[in-house]
Amino acid sequence: MQLTSLHILLTYRCNLTCDHCFVWGSPRQTGLMPPQRVEQIVAQASQLGTITSVYFEGGEPFLSYGTLLAGAREAKRRGFSVGIVSNGFWAASPERALRTLTPLAGLADDLLISSDAYHNTGEAHDRRARHAAAAAAQLGLPLSVISIAEPESEQSSAVGQIPAGVHGVMYRGRAAARLAERAPRQPWAQLAACPYENLRDPGRIHVDPYGNVHICQGIALGNLFQTPLREICDRYLPEAHPITSALLAGGPAELVRRYQLPHGEGYADACHLCDQARRQLRPRFADCLMPDEMYGVPARHFTQVSPHGDRHFTRYGANLRPS
Repeated sequence: MQLTSLHILLTYRCNLTCDHCFVWGSPRQTGLMPPQRVEQIVAQASQLGTITSVYFEGGEPFLSYGTLLAGAREAKRRGFSVGIVSNGFWAASPERALRTLTPLAGLADDLLISSDAYHNTGEAHDRRARHAAAAAAQLGLPLSVISIAEPESEQSSAVGQIPAGVHGVMYRGRAAARLAERAPRQPWAQLAACPYENLRDPGRIHVDPYGNVHICQGIALGNLFQTPLREICDRYLPEAHPITSALLAGGPAELVRRYQLPHGEGYADACHLCDQARRQLRPRFADCLMPDEMYGVPARHFTQVSPHGDRHFTRYGANLRPS
């Protein structure tokens, strides 16, 4: 695996609860990456020697504004091109948009703003996109707009990172639960390939707030806070991974066949079938189909104090993580 792009999910939290969201972002989501962890990730990306760009995403990365700025500065210092993906909630007025983007002038090389009916009702999303675009133009920041079409649209989805423009829904995450019923059905057996991700040599990966390395949202290859990114890349054997091996052999349909999973007759797309299959497989492959946040499982919180009285933990689903 030779990576050229690293996408850091600063948080699973978002001010919105969009129906099409891959990662179930919402105000109730948890997971927030501290600045020192971002520096650690960027340092590992630099050590890899092949990565040229670092993107900051979420959730909504501007909800962690200080960490976003610190991460962008560190990535720029190490010579990376810096990208940011946001819903633009901070551009409610021209003044606020300019104030928010000014510290990013000279840091961000690619600013992608989502603007469609999923993100705001009425004309609010268009207005915020216009304010963001005007502020970006004044500051010399490259800005593009991403729009996701309604399920009834014939727009097709892009492969890999969604570029600017209008694209169709990929039925992962919340989209599989909320929007799939509105889409035409395809016979499950015909969904015999992954049309959106290069699982053999992806070129890019996502790192979530807990350090999990995702080849596709919800399919983890390891944790770079426990194992260096270089080692995770060197160890990755697509044909040996229990999920990617099946997807490469015959797409989501092969997941169903290989693990003898119950299934329906038709699905909105390959992502929809893959999503439903992986949900059934999570108890069996909990170490790679995770974390709970990627699957919309509500976090169950409680605080535990260490015997020394100086260490706290918060329980999120099935995982124990320091808070």
